[in-house]
Amino acid sequence: QVQLVESGGGLVQAGGSLRLSCVVSGSIFGFYDMGWYRQAPGKRRDLVASITSGGTTNYVDSVKGRFTISRDNGKKTMTLQMNNLEPEDTAVYYCNAQNRLHNYWGQGTQVTVSS
Repeated sequence: QVQLVESGGGLVQAGGSLRLSCVVSGSIFGFYDMGWYRQAPGKRRDLVASITSGGTTNYVDSVKGRFTISRDNGKKTMTLQMNNLEPEDTAVYYCNAQNRLHNYWGQGTQVTVSS
């Protein structure tokens, strides 16, 4: 059974940094495209950044230049380095793994940025 476990969320002041991690178990990690999504209260869950199995990255415009997504296939881990955080980044952040047949989600980790 595939499981995704996020860690690294917390409370930080505006301008600060956090590093989120997602560890995947029970699968062949390298075959999945991975992504970080976030959901603020009362809003839909939106893609923040993604990285394909081949390492191609994509970012939503609002985080370009501030967030960096990466993956380590050997450790079955994906990370999201978040710098210069803004109050608008406050949300629950979810790890996602998907391929043509499957779509998996983590339980989410809360990120709160105070002004």
